[in-house]
Amino acid sequence: MIQVTINRKSSGVIQSFTISGHAFFANRGKDIVCAGVSAVSVGAINAVHALTGITPDIEHDETGLLSCVIPDGIAEDVNEKIQLLLEGMVVSLRGIEESYGQNIKITFKKQEVE
Repeated sequence: MIQVTINRKSSGVIQSFTISGHAFFANRGKDIVCAGVSAVSVGAINAVHALTGITPDIEHDETGLLSCVIPDGIAEDVNEKIQLLLEGMVVSLRGIEESYGQNIKITFKKQEVE
């Protein structure tokens, strides 16, 4: 199962997200759940970089791990754009979860203090 964790600050803004695991919906190369999650998450990271100039801290490997952290100290207007892009990613991932709930699970975590 793909595990998605969305980490929010106490204010509600997305600070980071982590995706790990495999969907096991189909054989490698034919797994539409894995492909969808990959396209949505990598597309969001690429959009953040291309449209805001901000490069998130990213970690990824062959095991299915993708971790993305938005750096601190970003101007408010730029952060609003980043948040819109990341919230769009969340909407897309939730759509995948609605259709393929046995293959993907999304968890939301909120920091108590900023």
